[in-house]
Amino acid sequence: MITVTGGVYRERCIEPYWDDIFGSAGRAAVAIADYSDQVILHTYRAKGLSDGFENLESAFGLVMRGPSVADAVEFDYMHSLGNPRITPRPDAITENPPIEIEGDVVLRFGMLEGSACVKGKRVVYDPQSAFDPRPYHENGSTAETLAVILNRLEGRHLSGLSDPAEIVSHIQDSWNADVVVLKMGGHGAMVHVRGENPVHVRSFRSENVWKIGSGDVFSGAFAHFWGEKQLPAAEAAELASRATSYYCGTRSLPLPPVDRLKAEVTDAVAPRGGKIYLAAPFFNLGERWMVEEIRAQLLHMEVEVFSPLHDVGVGPGDVVAQQDLAGLDECSVVLAILNGGDAGTIFEIGYAVAKRIPVIALAQNVKPEDLKMPAGSGCRIYEDLVTAIYQTVWAEP
Repeated sequence: MITVTGGVYRERCIEPYWDDIFGSAGRAAVAIADYSDQVILHTYRAKGLSDGFENLESAFGLVMRGPSVADAVEFDYMHSLGNPRITPRPDAITENPPIEIEGDVVLRFGMLEGSACVKGKRVVYDPQSAFDPRPYHENGSTAETLAVILNRLEGRHLSGLSDPAEIVSHIQDSWNADVVVLKMGGHGAMVHVRGENPVHVRSFRSENVWKIGSGDVFSGAFAHFWGEKQLPAAEAAELASRATSYYCGTRSLPLPPVDRLKAEVTDAVAPRGGKIYLAAPFFNLGERWMVEEIRAQLLHMEVEVFSPLHDVGVGPGDVVAQQDLAGLDECSVVLAILNGGDAGTIFEIGYAVAKRIPVIALAQNVKPEDLKMPAGSGCRIYEDLVTAIYQTVWAEP
């Protein structure tokens, strides 16, 4: 038996389309529903989401517990890697009394409308906040054995440090954490067990990439394998990484049997170096937004980017063309935006192909006839923005 506690929220996404009720705790509980004998989900049960709670119970066999509250929290995304618009605003959400939980194996997520005060034997804590992550013991929570899962941004907020090793050391010392799993996006994760050397856990490639809730699935799978099955932390994290890849590629839950997971998810990502060339038009508001958003996401993933808009700027062709191509010569992969069929972007693709530089292209509402040359010359073409970004980061130089 495992107890999961955290938020259950409504989630909507424009592209790809998504409208469902999960949240961190709901998704993690559903992910491991077929793994565990019983999954108990403690959350604040918003009256406006009652249909979603009933679905989680009836469709996946979860045991739902927790107080009824007024606020139904909603997350709206432009795309699955974007920052959501949260309704109500986080500073306007009513703060509720903590949920008191005791259990042998507990997965605790941070929440917007309150917190869970946990007393557990083996506890996994995922702070789940990019802007205000909270320390585990702050609300009186205790654990006989504590594993903390966090990404680099959460680690920086919680420690005030930027070096990954220093972040981990701070969390281990100040929180008395036995295990720290520091997630590093497409570059996998580092698993630190007190008294042992850190272990790098690989990310696994999926052909499509759906990012909403990927961290929830990782934490849910890790909590099951490390907490319930008591596998070594590194082994549990690798299985969690495979589980995350499966979910990102299929948007399907619960997770499949472990043997199938190991058989189907095998394409490990090797950390790559080099710089990404962002080939895209930027001549109207929509095009400019696309360039800014893609560049921001890549920089957030700590990838080096050459953007003609930012690194060269606008100007006459006899000036900017040579500077753009010189920048392209320094890059190991091209991410090209084919929406609108911009002549400059098409030229940059041809130049890259001639130089044998891999090209990943985003093409939305583009006629197949217009894609013959890029597709026929080996460019990999995707219709989803987030998938195109990740395939670019993963591309072999």
